[in-house]
Amino acid sequence: MDAFLQSVRATFSWLDTELFSVGETAVTYSSVLTFVVIIIVAYVVSRLVQKALSRIGHFRNSVSESSLYALNRITHYVIMLIGFLFAVASIGIDLTKFAIFASALGVGIGFGLQTLVSNFSSGLILLFDKTLKVGDFVELESGVTGEVREINIRSTVITTNDNIDIIVPNSEFVAGRVTNWTMRDTLRRIKIEFGVAYGTDKELVRKAVLEAAERVPHTLSDDNRNGPQVWLTEFGDSSINFELVVWLKPEAVKRPGAVKAAFMWEIHTSLEEYDIEIPFPQRDLHVKSWTAEMPTQFATKATEAKKKGDTKSKTNKRPDNDAADEL
Repeated sequence: MDAFLQSVRATFSWLDTELFSVGETAVTYSSVLTFVVIIIVAYVVSRLVQKALSRIGHFRNSVSESSLYALNRITHYVIMLIGFLFAVASIGIDLTKFAIFASALGVGIGFGLQTLVSNFSSGLILLFDKTLKVGDFVELESGVTGEVREINIRSTVITTNDNIDIIVPNSEFVAGRVTNWTMRDTLRRIKIEFGVAYGTDKELVRKAVLEAAERVPHTLSDDNRNGPQVWLTEFGDSSINFELVVWLKPEAVKRPGAVKAAFMWEIHTSLEEYDIEIPFPQRDLHVKSWTAEMPTQFATKATEAKKKGDTKSKTNKRPDNDAADEL
């Protein structure tokens, strides 16, 4: 038995080989292996605790998903920090000396890692703050628009409506202006601008456009408070300008491009059904020279255009609105 133990010790004697020393402490292969094992154990414990918190949060309806996400991230950071301190202590390094060394090293490295430190602190602020959370639909000052998917240590992942993931540094959320479309309420009102020719009956325009709004599935129908409205906003140079003011359903708030396209499509369809003219800018044409052949040419082209228009088949079926089916 003693011979077996001696052979085992001889086999693993390389673990006691010194790699380097920190002060009076010798760092060996075994201490490095212990350090790695403790870090792995801390990570596994962190994952188990996060899963337990997620299960508790799903059983309690009072806990929101954003708060649960922030709690999981903070728990992960705390457990990994404690595991790192234990791993350092297992090597034999005095933590008080390590703290002095880390502070001195931090002053030197800090000048080169200011951006990283700024993003890390901004990430902690976002996790504790209630102005931004996972699932919010945001618009940044840089023009990036999308849904918040993850809030990490250094950056936040935003997924656009085209399913493109954009990595945004956390400091941009803290230092810049952020428009949060779903922070306080999921209801949102949009305004769709359109114009009709002068001389058109306003009531007919209102009727046609309200019918168009009712056909769009994104419209929030509420006659008391949030029903769609038609506003006359301007007397333009070539048209009377209106706005369709409509409240959206919660699931449509995060798809502004498709929603606007759906309303524009149905407005155009309704205006055509009621023979309401959509004007275009008028320009005066001054002809300096005129020949006898010109009236004949214009008349021939007008006749051909009229024949082409008459040959177009007309149907009562409304064209399909692809944008309305986007969600």
